[in-house]
Amino acid sequence: MPIPALSTPRLLLPPLTLADAPAIQHAFARREIVRFLADRVPWPYPEDGALVFLRDAALPAMAQGREWHWSLRPRQEPGRLIGVVSLMDDPDNNRGFWIVPEWQGQGLMTEAAEAVTAYWFDVLGKPRLRVPKAAANIASSRISARGGMRMVATEERGYVSGRLPSEIWEITREEWLARRKGQAAGG
Repeated sequence: MPIPALSTPRLLLPPLTLADAPAIQHAFARREIVRFLADRVPWPYPEDGALVFLRDAALPAMAQGREWHWSLRPRQEPGRLIGVVSLMDDPDNNRGFWIVPEWQGQGLMTEAAEAVTAYWFDVLGKPRLRVPKAAANIASSRISARGGMRMVATEERGYVSGRLPSEIWEITREEWLARRKGQAAGG
């Protein structure tokens, strides 16, 4: 099944393509973006890091129906890639994202996370969404909390910035549907 483009009130989220490599490379290779990403992200980020990621990891996983990756683009500047949001069919690691610092603090990632979470439950029909994050990544925890998730476990994981205490956040399909029903009813 082809991955559809998604949208939010302020963002366009087209699926990633190989043509996104230069924009990802330009935006992503910054320590403040990668410090809380899993330690499988090479650092320092190689000059061909985005191309290799897309060609050898993301696009094959998308074709196999194991991962879903979208770029984040402001509606007013659809040619400008400002981040990526992803879904993965892995135990305890179902969603990840990054956004360039200049676009943080505006609620854009909350919108993007909401859109892909709806895709996870409504289109893919998954029973639960689990998201790991460094405990120190307060901004990411706020996005999960705003999305109705709750912390269900703690552990230590490897990140680009080293081994850190981590939290696993979760929401079930039933919780997601009840939350949406409450929002639709004005609650």
